[in-house]
Amino acid sequence: MKTRFIYLFYILLFTSCSSFLEVDPKSSISGEGIIKDETSANAAISGVYDALRSYYSVNYQSIAYLSGDNVQWTGSQSQVQEFINHKVNPENATIASTWNGIYTTINRSNNVISEIVNYEGDGIPTTVKDKVLGQAYAIRGLAYFDLVRAWGGVPLITEPTGKVGDNIGIARSTVEQTYQQVIDDLDLAENLLSVTTDRFAFTKKTVWALKARYYLYQKNWEKAREYATLLIDDQSNYELIAPYYAFFKNDVTGTKESVFELFYSTNEPNTHRAQWQPQTNGGTRQWAPSEPLIALLTNASTAGARSALIAKDNQNRWYGDLYYRSTGADPTYVIRIAELYLIRAEAYAELDEYNLALADLNKVRKRALLPDRLSSTSKIDLLLWIESERRLEFAFEAHRWFDLVRTGRAQQVLGISEPFRLLLPIPYSQVLADPALKQNPGYSS
Repeated sequence: MKTRFIYLFYILLFTSCSSFLEVDPKSSISGEGIIKDETSANAAISGVYDALRSYYSVNYQSIAYLSGDNVQWTGSQSQVQEFINHKVNPENATIASTWNGIYTTINRSNNVISEIVNYEGDGIPTTVKDKVLGQAYAIRGLAYFDLVRAWGGVPLITEPTGKVGDNIGIARSTVEQTYQQVIDDLDLAENLLSVTTDRFAFTKKTVWALKARYYLYQKNWEKAREYATLLIDDQSNYELIAPYYAFFKNDVTGTKESVFELFYSTNEPNTHRAQWQPQTNGGTRQWAPSEPLIALLTNASTAGARSALIAKDNQNRWYGDLYYRSTGADPTYVIRIAELYLIRAEAYAELDEYNLALADLNKVRKRALLPDRLSSTSKIDLLLWIESERRLEFAFEAHRWFDLVRTGRAQQVLGISEPFRLLLPIPYSQVLADPALKQNPGYSS
């Protein structure tokens, strides 16, 4: 978060405000003393969500999609093709936009955290302060989680940026230190938030789901299983709704399938849709299902109800149909209950609880109208089954690339010959602005 980011922050900060919480648009204001009452506190956290929605609409998603093997790029921009070829350059505009977008989110979180922690008035009830503060910590934790799995260790900025140059000279932290920041923020959020169900805002339950994912990446199988179970056992609020496509078809949002999804509207559209839909539907179809994925989703034995993820246009070309709403109000699905089942299945498999792993795996398959996997005594086979299930279950969600990297299978599956390519390069503009920011090994700056 260097000089260029600071300028970008102020550009973004003083532009359109979020209507997420339907409050007066004070989320566009930053700086000391912006939170004075309950209304301004809610408006400020609304601004944090606005930044989160911004980087989750296209930029971060495109990195995850195009680096894996489920999505192909049909456009002509060479910098986008770099992700598919696994030859991303530090000058790539997408990584610069994503880095800036994530740090914008972090800085807005830092502003809210600082304001609430230092608030000495009596105009905000304690319950509201805890809720706003907990959400800010949770969003910052998610943002650092997204940074570390894309770039490795990054500069840890936990104080608000007040002026240009505030963060010059802050070196990158290690991967371990960055992951520690993630779990520290999630712990703080968990202690502040209430045990309520809200599919569009962070609660204690959302934090539990993120912790399950965090511990999966950390290979702490017991903790991953524990936190996934907290959501799976809450069957009155979360379930695998059937058939598979019921969580997104017919313009539905916030179903019992969803743990956390990002809300968009006609006034604040998700630009995702335009990338997927064909020209006849008002899109560009620059993201399209890959040939291997099409083969899987058109084969009855592997697709089941997930065949609804793709459709053909008037030129007989396949396109992704998860994001389709003409108003641009498609949500971004950050965490679904299906992920918690598959996290727990993987944890059980790693803990040699094969029957329990199969039970969770088969629940996800049954919802997709697929037959059960039969019992297996091979951990390797079971883990590959889970990997394959995740590939199809989250075909057009931002998981496949990161799954292959975290399991150590990206080089084999994707044919990546240079292991340093498993991390993105730090944007050249950031390295140029601050000598303390060192490039990832293997890349030239």
